[in-house]
Amino acid sequence: MHRAVQRSTPPRAGNLLPALALAAMLAGCATPPAPSSTTAPSTPPVPAGQPATGTPLAQDPQLQQRFAQWVGGFKESARAAGLSEATLRALDDVQYLPRMVELDRAQPEFTRPPWQYLDNAVSAQRVAQGQEKLQQWRAPLEAAAARYGVPPEIVVAIWGMESNYGGNYGNTPTLSALATLGFDGRREAWARGELLAALRIIQAGDIDPAHMIGSWAGAMGQTQFMPSAFMNFAVDGDGDGRRDIWGSMPDVIASTANYLARSGWQPGQPWGAEVQLPQGFDFARADPSVRQSGAQWEAEGIRSMDGRPLPALADATLFLPAGARGPAFLLGPNFRTILRYNNSTNYALAVSLLAQRVAGGPGVQAPWPRELAPLSRSQVRELQEGLNAAGLDAGTPDGVMGPATRSAVRRLQQRLGLPADGYPTMELLGRLPAP
Repeated sequence: MHRAVQRSTPPRAGNLLPALALAAMLAGCATPPAPSSTTAPSTPPVPAGQPATGTPLAQDPQLQQRFAQWVGGFKESARAAGLSEATLRALDDVQYLPRMVELDRAQPEFTRPPWQYLDNAVSAQRVAQGQEKLQQWRAPLEAAAARYGVPPEIVVAIWGMESNYGGNYGNTPTLSALATLGFDGRREAWARGELLAALRIIQAGDIDPAHMIGSWAGAMGQTQFMPSAFMNFAVDGDGDGRRDIWGSMPDVIASTANYLARSGWQPGQPWGAEVQLPQGFDFARADPSVRQSGAQWEAEGIRSMDGRPLPALADATLFLPAGARGPAFLLGPNFRTILRYNNSTNYALAVSLLAQRVAGGPGVQAPWPRELAPLSRSQVRELQEGLNAAGLDAGTPDGVMGPATRSAVRRLQQRLGLPADGYPTMELLGRLPAP
């Protein structure tokens, strides 16, 4: 849950902290048995004697010794923080998982364009399965909607995005994953905090260590909560005294709705809508800093796809995920709430569109510019260096399209007489002034 990035892939839910590397973070596939009419699948145990995900334990004795020392030191700090001896025994079985470090440090060179991401995330199969799940779990979904104000289709869409409706929420032991990342040191403070939260969850009796499994980065359960998010937002939806986001669908549903509600979800408001732009529209206004009401956007000539009035959003922004040549979306506060679950615009748009389709609404209607090839990280870095050389201040060249780079791209586009949509293309890269 919780996943950090305007990434090419999402971090998991509940992580308001710097998140994980984006791509699909579920390593390994836990395939539970079919759910009964009242409960979700029981969580499969981790096979004994081996890590659930990644390579076998590293054979370097010195590394193993250092890891054991790190775990011992962490155990002392956890003891000082009030964890019981019975709970701390869960650390006796943690293993160093080298693959977790590899995944944490990986920075993919190539990213998927938004249409390719959405083709996979909002596939016909996922929509159909989501509609089935909406009916199967209608009662707890409606109960959560009444209590938290979050529509059932939004919760179902997050469930589908995070674990393919429970079919793949990872099988990495959470304690081992977080201990490995803490020992690695790149994000030690963050990993220590999450590991401490994971132990508190065990101490509270919500789950036992063997069944606390999830993705390589520590996100857990069917809607991928980081341990800290679990502590803040998980609730007991079925009344059994435990918060079980692995095996109890009422708990999964209520916890996910509670997360969104406490992150700012505004009941009764849509996430946004696909819109049509008028001729001659100033594409530079499609910027997160430009917020105004739906009525104000309508006064500028923006129209809905079906001719109806625009949603009555008080604080809406215009979003062009593929630049001036692709679809346009008017986004409200609830879209930004979904971003708090996973700070990726691709992810938030996928959740929004999947929910819309699951509820019987349309998909994206305007065509995507599928002929445009996305820039690789090295090409984005080259673009940033060229923009800086031209005095356009794209920030530190890092291969990531952040706000500073998009603003610099807009300034270059304006200088060249192009639509200032901030979208990087191979054509634009080729038109950079010579150094």
